[in-house]
Amino acid sequence: MIRRQNAYGSRLVQAIAIEDCKICITFVVPMRMSRHILFIVIALMSIAAWGQDVPVDTVVAADSTAQMNRFQRIKEHVKELVKDRIEEKMNEPYDTVRDGTYWWRAMKHGKVDLTGKTIHYPKFLRFAWRVYKWGDKTFNSYDTSYVVSTGKNWKLIYKSNIWSDNYRGEPSVENMHVDMRSKLAANMGLQLSFMAVSVGYTLGITNLINGEKVSNKVDFSFTCARFAAEAYYMENRGTVTVRVRGRTDGEKWNATLREFGGFHRKAYGMRAYYFFNNRRYAQAAAYCFSKYQKRSAGSFIAGICLQHRDMGINMEEFPPFVLDQIPPGQEMPHFLYNDYCLMAGYGYNWVLGTKWLLNLTVAPYMGYRHLLATQNVDRASAWSVNMRVRMGAIYNHKKYFVGLQNYGDFHRYKSEKNYFIGSLLDFTALVGIRF
Repeated sequence: MIRRQNAYGSRLVQAIAIEDCKICITFVVPMRMSRHILFIVIALMSIAAWGQDVPVDTVVAADSTAQMNRFQRIKEHVKELVKDRIEEKMNEPYDTVRDGTYWWRAMKHGKVDLTGKTIHYPKFLRFAWRVYKWGDKTFNSYDTSYVVSTGKNWKLIYKSNIWSDNYRGEPSVENMHVDMRSKLAANMGLQLSFMAVSVGYTLGITNLINGEKVSNKVDFSFTCARFAAEAYYMENRGTVTVRVRGRTDGEKWNATLREFGGFHRKAYGMRAYYFFNNRRYAQAAAYCFSKYQKRSAGSFIAGICLQHRDMGINMEEFPPFVLDQIPPGQEMPHFLYNDYCLMAGYGYNWVLGTKWLLNLTVAPYMGYRHLLATQNVDRASAWSVNMRVRMGAIYNHKKYFVGLQNYGDFHRYKSEKNYFIGSLLDFTALVGIRF
């Protein structure tokens, strides 16, 4: 506060500034009223400063809670109330007689001990516990210098997914090459997981936009330290972009169809594979988020793959100028077959710093292909040659994590009359929390 006497001696100029609150007031009052008004102004400034979210440097808080804003104080207060209520509920007295229902009373008060010999648990519950402990020890144990648990059993994950399927090759039609690319199919959804059990809901954005179900893709996976199993179903009836080129009577021709709706494709199958370096390599760290990979490690993998594929082109959907180029009596093939394959590959986790993890898994799988279609295709079965590539990047920050995942499945089909390569490309972005 600055005091200054003016030339007449009857008035006092007073200026008060509070820089932290960005308030500055200058006023002139009579000498005899200055003390009372000054006291009121200081009181008003103190109230204004208390109402600001920016702390005043000249005020020392009694504890850290005083430095929080209103929302933080309310949040902490609610947490304390909930914590106190839980502790009060768990510490309530209850009947401790070790009879047949004691285990249920103890469970409600957080006193569960499935290893206790004096508690008479139901036979099924104790059996399930023993099976879980055996399975966890046998199939889910790691070298803790390489892999550790997150310490959380629950996960809530938001996912955004896009995928497409593409095909190119030479059908049985003489001197014709076909290249088909589907539009991107988009999905988004939530997934809630408890240990190895997950439930989720996915909204098909593409189907919502089109007003009908034109694409559908469902994936299931189970991963533990020693092995992983996956199952999938894919069907796409959406339009594709088709580029057709060929040679008729020695002259080259080509055509591009932007909204071709005559191509249907469906596939489903399962894969199961074993991790040889299962003590040090955790695929769950990159794709299930239930483990932390502390040091970089990799592992050879081997397993089996079974799949069914059904693909065909309806020639009636071609425009007349394309049909005119197809020799009479020739038709587009219908690819319908089963694959029975052995898989072998390698996966590696790169640990970057303390929060980043990158994964790359490459797994070719080859085996026997049994053809089921009989119309205008080779009747003999052929060798199946395929490749699966999977990549993932995960960033962990305390209980939160964000990630990018993508994979590609590539399938090669070759016979005397037909040749094509098909691919399914899938990209997922996600964010989640462990609790």
